[in-house]
Amino acid sequence: MQWTTLTSEEQLIELISRSRETPQVIFKHSTRCSISSVAFQRIDKAQKPPATDFWLLDVLTSRPLSQQVAQRFGVNHESPQVLVIKNGECVYDDSHLGISMQDIASQVLMA
Repeated sequence: MQWTTLTSEEQLIELISRSRETPQVIFKHSTRCSISSVAFQRIDKAQKPPATDFWLLDVLTSRPLSQQVAQRFGVNHESPQVLVIKNGECVYDDSHLGISMQDIASQVLMA
């Protein structure tokens, strides 16, 4: 799986813009959390849906950006957490062991 590291507000703006053409997935990850590591490994090893960009946001090194993502998309900040962004809006989010590629793919493929 190819991940793009999300580290700046400029990248977040780019991600939102790109979501109008291609679904974007943000995975908020804590390297200190074993549940986050398990969820990340499950997603990282799974077959990703076609034409979808995946972004990795380290909540420890980019805490203000992580909070900004939660505020921008109207979701509670959690870690681990996955958000599916389409047309500039969060159409799906889940956290902890509820995170699955099957659920992500079903949201990505919805019209």
